[in-house]
Amino acid sequence: MIRAVCLMGPTASGKTAVAIALAKALPLEIVSVDSAQVYRGMDIGTAKPSPAILAETPHRLIDIRDPWEPYSAGAFCEDAASAMREIAAAGRIPLLVGGTMLYFQALQRGMARLPPADPDLRRDLDMRAARDGWPALHAELQALDPETAARLKPGDSQRIQRALEVCLLTGLSMTELHKATQPPIAAEYLNIGIVPQDRQALRARIDDRLAQMLKQGFVEEVRALRQLPQMSASVPSMRAVGYRQIWAHAAGEAGLAEAAQKAAAATRQLAKRQMTWLRSWPELAVFDGLGGTAEVPMHKLITAWLAGGASAHISR
Repeated sequence: MIRAVCLMGPTASGKTAVAIALAKALPLEIVSVDSAQVYRGMDIGTAKPSPAILAETPHRLIDIRDPWEPYSAGAFCEDAASAMREIAAAGRIPLLVGGTMLYFQALQRGMARLPPADPDLRRDLDMRAARDGWPALHAELQALDPETAARLKPGDSQRIQRALEVCLLTGLSMTELHKATQPPIAAEYLNIGIVPQDRQALRARIDDRLAQMLKQGFVEEVRALRQLPQMSASVPSMRAVGYRQIWAHAAGEAGLAEAAQKAAAATRQLAKRQMTWLRSWPELAVFDGLGGTAEVPMHKLITAWLAGGASAHISR
């Protein structure tokens, strides 16, 4: 069975630096778990490793899509599983590193094979919502899929529509489909989390990193993206934290100070959500990370695990 190390953590917690140090010291090969770093041309705002670093320590699943193309958790699972097989076949251990927690969850626990969108059905649901209101459709979902409905607010139109669409197309609820899924690859995982204890220090790192990104040309990067004929504010890549706020500035809809303030606030909220995911993750080896002292104990943990002396989360 393939063995893999997963290094998770909130944005700006120093995951990349730790991962590179580990990859240099152990037979590990890095696989990026980042929903924004998959896009070409989005370098500064995603804190993507430099070309020199990538040449010295290769990262898989970086720069694999154009910024106007969609990318999903399902696509990530396929790409990651393929990368893990290739790395294992070369006698090395995959080191999956990033902060897109949904991708880690889908890889280890599986992801439902949901039907594609049905434009006619969606049009019908939109018409019914315009007539009766989304709370009425939420009540309908409650009867068909109470577990999914309980997670959604009555006004969450996009998710209510999708959940009803799945029920009506398949005859099964999203809850049933998710429970019937299998992970995309049989693997044994060692899950490691960088969980900073000093929240104010993490906040300061987020603010400092954004300031550095702006000095490096983040605004110019977004302006260059806006010049591409396929790009618009609605493409999935521009929903990435930081990009949507700087896009608004580049479009003349906000001043730079306002856009930067909103980008910093959105990034802090992202870090908060990531920390919530980590607190609920089972069998997670936790390290602080911000003090720069995590690499040695992580190295010892991974070495012991590879030798069979440390526990791991197993997904089959």
